[in-house]
Amino acid sequence: MLVDDNRHMRAIIMTLLDVVGVTQIREVADGGQAMEMLRDWPADLAIVDFQMQPVDGVEFTRMVRTSPNSRNPYLPIIMITGHSQRSRVEEARDAGVTEFLVKPVTAGSLLNRLQAVIYKPRPFVRTATYFGPDRRRRDDPNYAGPKRRATDGMAKPTTLSAPDPEDDILWDDAVGT
Repeated sequence: MLVDDNRHMRAIIMTLLDVVGVTQIREVADGGQAMEMLRDWPADLAIVDFQMQPVDGVEFTRMVRTSPNSRNPYLPIIMITGHSQRSRVEEARDAGVTEFLVKPVTAGSLLNRLQAVIYKPRPFVRTATYFGPDRRRRDDPNYAGPKRRATDGMAKPTTLSAPDPEDDILWDDAVGT
């Protein structure tokens, strides 16, 4: 499913998806329409724009992850946006976005995100305030915060498998740090 209020951007993304072999795509203009479509059509993946009206990509993601009406809270969601500020990336991540892609979108960058959600799915975590893919992608030997991973000797949230050293699909990469 492709969710973007800009029909020209939808056409570009549709062309890129066609190039990489994705052909069964449904498109809508905002997150509300996307939620309606998901009631009747079981999408395998959603590619959503960050900024749309009346329901933006972040709110759509929250609805997919936490609404009692959501048919698939585990739906992979790739967010595409021209807004690469760290606060925007963190907002999307904290809503439960699976991958983040900054415009301009290339066939290669889109293919990398598609491969990440298909071949390297991350476990989902449920806490009192979050449900979605594990937000930590790698072990940081310098991490000084609370130890909450199962591998740290604590129960829940779900552990994260070791990342592939060749993995260039990191949140830090999305914001250029």
